[in-house]
Amino acid sequence: MLKHGPADEVVAIDCETTGLNVRTDDIISIAAVKIRGNRILASERFERVVRPETNIRADAIKIHRLRQVDVEHEAPIRKLLPDFLHFVGGRPLVGYYVDFDVAMLDKHILPFIGIELPNRRIEISSLYYERKYGDAPPNISVDLSFSAILGDLEIPPLPQHEAFNDALMSAMMYVMRYDNIRDQRNLDHAAGRRHRRSRPDPAQHSLALCHSLARRLDRYFR
Repeated sequence: MLKHGPADEVVAIDCETTGLNVRTDDIISIAAVKIRGNRILASERFERVVRPETNIRADAIKIHRLRQVDVEHEAPIRKLLPDFLHFVGGRPLVGYYVDFDVAMLDKHILPFIGIELPNRRIEISSLYYERKYGDAPPNISVDLSFSAILGDLEIPPLPQHEAFNDALMSAMMYVMRYDNIRDQRNLDHAAGRRHRRSRPDPAQHSLALCHSLARRLDRYFR
Protein backbone atom coordinates (compact mmCIF):
# COMPACT_ATOMS: atom_id res chain seq x y z
CA MET A 1 0.00 0.00 0.00
CA LEU A 2 2.94 2.34 0.67
CA LYS A 3 4.95 1.48 -2.43
CA HIS A 4 7.60 4.00 -3.42
CA GLY A 5 6.95 5.97 -6.59
CA PRO A 6 9.58 7.36 -8.97
CA ALA A 7 12.62 8.76 -7.15
CA ASP A 8 11.85 12.36 -8.17
CA GLU A 9 8.19 12.31 -7.06
CA VAL A 10 6.77 13.89 -3.90
CA VAL A 11 3.19 14.60 -2.81
CA ALA A 12 1.92 17.93 -1.47
CA ILE A 13 -0.87 17.43 1.09
CA ASP A 14 -3.25 19.51 3.18
CA CYS A 15 -6.00 18.74 5.67
CA GLU A 16 -8.78 21.01 6.90
CA THR A 17 -9.96 20.13 10.39
CA THR A 18 -12.65 20.81 12.98
CA GLY A 19 -10.01 22.61 15.07
CA LEU A 20 -6.33 22.61 15.97
CA ASN A 21 -6.28 20.06 18.79
CA VAL A 22 -4.84 16.82 17.42
CA ARG A 23 -6.34 14.79 20.26
CA THR A 24 -9.94 16.08 20.14
CA ASP A 25 -10.42 17.48 16.63
CA ASP A 26 -10.76 15.65 13.33
CA ILE A 27 -10.30 15.94 9.56
CA ILE A 28 -13.11 17.38 7.42
CA SER A 29 -11.33 17.59 4.07
CA ILE A 30 -8.10 16.24 2.64
CA ALA A 31 -6.25 16.90 -0.60
CA ALA A 32 -3.01 15.81 -2.22
CA VAL A 33 -1.28 16.50 -5.53
CA LYS A 34 1.78 14.81 -7.01
CA ILE A 35 4.96 16.62 -8.03
CA ARG A 36 7.52 15.10 -10.35
CA GLY A 37 10.83 16.95 -10.40
CA ASN A 38 9.84 20.58 -10.94
CA ARG A 39 6.40 19.83 -12.42
CA ILE A 40 3.10 19.76 -10.59
CA LEU A 41 0.99 16.90 -11.93
CA ALA A 42 -2.33 18.68 -11.50
CA SER A 43 -4.26 15.83 -13.12
CA GLU A 44 -2.92 13.41 -10.48
CA ARG A 45 -4.77 14.69 -7.46
CA PHE A 46 -6.67 13.35 -4.47
CA GLU A 47 -9.47 15.46 -3.00
CA ARG A 48 -12.18 14.39 -0.55
CA VAL A 49 -14.59 15.93 1.94
CA VAL A 50 -14.84 13.86 5.13
CA ARG A 51 -17.54 13.31 7.75
CA PRO A 52 -15.67 13.95 11.02
CA GLU A 53 -16.18 12.05 14.24
CA THR A 54 -16.53 15.33 16.16
CA ASN A 55 -18.67 18.41 15.55
CA ILE A 56 -17.18 21.30 13.61
CA ARG A 57 -16.43 24.23 15.88
CA ALA A 58 -17.86 27.64 15.02
CA ASP A 59 -14.44 29.29 14.85
CA ALA A 60 -13.27 26.61 12.39
CA ILE A 61 -16.31 27.19 10.14
CA LYS A 62 -15.28 30.84 9.81
CA ILE A 63 -11.92 29.70 8.42
CA HIS A 64 -12.75 26.89 5.99
CA ARG A 65 -16.51 27.58 5.53
CA LEU A 66 -17.49 23.92 5.84
CA ARG A 67 -20.55 23.41 8.06
CA GLN A 68 -21.85 20.26 9.70
CA VAL A 69 -24.61 20.05 7.09
CA ASP A 70 -21.98 20.14 4.33
CA VAL A 71 -20.24 17.01 5.57
CA GLU A 72 -22.95 14.91 7.21
CA HIS A 73 -23.51 12.73 4.12
CA GLU A 74 -19.80 12.25 3.31
CA ALA A 75 -17.79 9.12 4.07
CA PRO A 76 -15.80 8.87 7.32
CA ILE A 77 -12.02 9.06 7.08
CA ARG A 78 -11.57 5.31 7.65
CA LYS A 79 -13.42 4.64 4.38
CA LEU A 80 -11.10 6.98 2.47
CA LEU A 81 -7.78 5.84 3.89
CA PRO A 82 -7.15 2.97 1.44
CA ASP A 83 -7.48 5.31 -1.55
CA PHE A 84 -5.38 8.01 0.12
CA LEU A 85 -2.60 5.63 1.11
CA HIS A 86 -2.57 4.10 -2.36
CA PHE A 87 -2.31 7.62 -3.86
CA VAL A 88 0.61 8.84 -1.75
CA GLY A 89 2.42 5.50 -1.52
CA GLY A 90 5.85 5.89 0.02
CA ARG A 91 6.52 9.29 -1.55
CA PRO A 92 7.83 12.14 0.62
CA LEU A 93 5.06 14.45 1.88
CA VAL A 94 5.30 18.19 1.26
CA GLY A 95 3.25 20.70 3.22
CA TYR A 96 2.99 23.84 5.29
CA TYR A 97 3.16 22.72 8.94
CA VAL A 98 2.97 19.23 7.51
CA ASP A 99 3.58 17.65 10.93
CA PHE A 100 0.09 18.75 12.00
CA ASP A 101 -1.55 17.21 8.93
CA VAL A 102 0.36 13.96 9.40
CA ALA A 103 -0.53 13.84 13.11
CA MET A 104 -4.22 14.21 12.25
CA LEU A 105 -3.91 11.42 9.67
CA ASP A 106 -1.92 9.14 11.97
CA LYS A 107 -4.82 9.08 14.46
CA HIS A 108 -6.68 6.99 11.90
CA ILE A 109 -3.81 5.35 10.01
CA LEU A 110 -2.23 3.73 13.08
CA PRO A 111 -5.35 1.69 13.95
CA PHE A 112 -5.85 0.90 10.24
CA ILE A 113 -2.43 -0.47 9.24
CA GLY A 114 -0.67 -0.78 12.59
CA ILE A 115 1.95 1.92 11.95
CA GLU A 116 2.08 5.68 11.56
CA LEU A 117 2.94 7.19 8.19
CA PRO A 118 6.65 6.43 7.61
CA ASN A 119 6.96 8.86 4.70
CA ARG A 120 9.70 11.49 4.82
CA ARG A 121 8.29 14.98 5.42
CA ILE A 122 9.35 18.18 3.70
CA GLU A 123 8.29 21.29 5.61
CA ILE A 124 7.74 24.23 3.27
CA SER A 125 8.52 26.91 5.86
CA SER A 126 11.83 25.19 6.74
CA LEU A 127 12.73 24.75 3.08
CA TYR A 128 12.02 28.42 2.43
CA TYR A 129 13.96 29.58 5.51
CA GLU A 130 17.02 27.45 4.78
CA ARG A 131 17.20 28.63 1.18
CA LYS A 132 16.58 32.34 1.83
CA TYR A 133 17.95 32.90 5.34
CA GLY A 134 20.34 30.00 5.88
CA ASP A 135 23.35 32.34 6.14
CA ALA A 136 21.56 35.03 8.16
CA PRO A 137 22.72 35.97 11.68
CA PRO A 138 21.06 34.01 14.52
CA ASN A 139 17.85 35.37 16.06
CA ILE A 140 16.89 37.27 12.91
CA SER A 141 13.15 38.01 12.74
CA VAL A 142 11.56 36.26 9.76
CA ASP A 143 7.92 36.14 8.67
CA LEU A 144 7.22 32.50 7.82
CA SER A 145 3.46 32.87 7.46
CA PHE A 146 1.85 31.14 4.49
CA SER A 147 0.87 34.45 2.86
CA ALA A 148 4.32 35.98 3.42
CA ILE A 149 6.09 33.07 1.71
CA LEU A 150 3.62 33.20 -1.19
CA GLY A 151 4.22 36.92 -1.60
CA ASP A 152 7.99 36.69 -1.43
CA LEU A 153 8.02 33.92 -4.04
CA GLU A 154 5.56 35.93 -6.19
CA ILE A 155 3.14 33.02 -6.39
CA PRO A 156 -0.44 34.05 -7.27
CA PRO A 157 -2.59 33.36 -4.18
CA LEU A 158 -5.64 31.11 -4.36
CA PRO A 159 -8.45 31.18 -1.78
CA GLN A 160 -6.89 29.73 1.37
CA HIS A 161 -8.22 27.10 3.78
CA GLU A 162 -9.57 24.93 0.98
CA ALA A 163 -7.63 21.69 1.14
CA PHE A 164 -6.79 21.39 -2.55
CA ASN A 165 -5.90 25.07 -2.95
CA ASP A 166 -3.56 24.91 0.04
CA ALA A 167 -1.97 21.69 -1.22
CA LEU A 168 -1.54 23.25 -4.66
CA MET A 169 0.04 26.43 -3.29
CA SER A 170 2.39 24.32 -1.14
CA ALA A 171 3.32 22.45 -4.31
CA MET A 172 4.05 25.76 -6.05
CA MET A 173 6.29 26.84 -3.17
CA TYR A 174 8.16 23.55 -3.35
CA VAL A 175 8.62 23.82 -7.11
CA MET A 176 9.83 27.42 -6.78
CA ARG A 177 12.42 26.39 -4.19
CA TYR A 178 13.42 23.43 -6.39
CA ASP A 179 13.90 25.76 -9.36
CA ASN A 180 15.75 28.40 -7.34
CA ILE A 181 18.32 25.88 -6.13
CA ARG A 182 18.86 24.54 -9.63
CA ASP A 183 19.03 28.02 -11.21
CA GLN A 184 21.48 29.25 -8.58
CA ARG A 185 23.74 26.27 -9.22
CA ASN A 186 23.64 26.96 -12.95
CA LEU A 187 24.45 30.64 -12.39
CA ASP A 188 27.26 29.82 -9.97
CA HIS A 189 28.70 27.33 -12.46
CA ALA A 190 28.56 29.89 -15.26
CA ALA A 191 30.12 32.57 -13.05
CA GLY A 192 32.94 30.19 -12.14
CA ARG A 193 33.74 29.62 -15.81
CA ARG A 194 33.86 33.38 -16.42
CA HIS A 195 35.86 34.19 -13.30
CA ARG A 196 39.32 34.04 -14.87
CA ARG A 197 38.19 36.10 -17.88
CA SER A 198 36.25 38.88 -16.18
CA ARG A 199 34.40 39.84 -13.05
CA PRO A 200 30.76 38.62 -12.97
CA ASP A 201 28.26 41.24 -14.15
CA PRO A 202 25.65 41.78 -11.38
CA ALA A 203 23.14 43.16 -13.89
CA GLN A 204 23.44 40.08 -16.06
CA HIS A 205 23.05 37.86 -13.00
CA SER A 206 19.85 39.69 -11.96
CA LEU A 207 18.47 39.61 -15.49
CA ALA A 208 18.94 35.85 -15.66
CA LEU A 209 17.05 35.43 -12.39
CA CYS A 210 14.20 37.65 -13.65
CA HIS A 211 13.89 35.66 -16.87
CA SER A 212 13.85 32.44 -14.86
CA LEU A 213 11.11 33.75 -12.56
CA ALA A 214 8.97 34.84 -15.50
CA ARG A 215 9.11 31.35 -16.98
CA ARG A 216 8.23 29.48 -13.81
CA LEU A 217 4.47 29.86 -13.78
CA ASP A 218 4.35 28.43 -17.30
CA ARG A 219 6.43 25.47 -16.14
CA TYR A 220 4.41 24.65 -13.03
CA PHE A 221 1.90 22.36 -14.64
CA ARG A 222 2.03 19.46 -17.02
